[in-house]
Amino acid sequence: MAHAINWFEIPVRDLDRAVTFYERILGEKLRREDFGGRPMAIFPYEEGPGVGGALIIDPNRKPSADGVLPYLNTTGRLDAALAEVPKARGEIILPKTDIGGPGYIAVIRDTEGNLIGLHEPHAEMATSAA
Repeated sequence: MAHAINWFEIPVRDLDRAVTFYERILGEKLRREDFGGRPMAIFPYEEGPGVGGALIIDPNRKPSADGVLPYLNTTGRLDAALAEVPKARGEIILPKTDIGGPGYIAVIRDTEGNLIGLHEPHAEMATSAA
């Protein structure tokens, strides 16, 4: 079955600042590329069927707290990610919240003003999915 989403883009004004923020809270490096004259930084993801995404500078789009709320995977790192958010100049909007079977979520505001969800499955779900 195909995923409902195959790619997402998070608009940013300052790519360096946004990359620093996301690398710090996720604990992973983003890959910088230029796509059609638009600078972007791609989140790590497995090649093949799955979901990928990037931070992107696009003059036709601006960061916003309104609209779509993507959730980034933080398997095994949600507490660490949330500890870094204020240090990286972000804001925790919804603290770590148990949502039952699917695990835990939190919502943050990044350095660009976007609202971003963070997700971590329960430990037993993360181990069985591996």
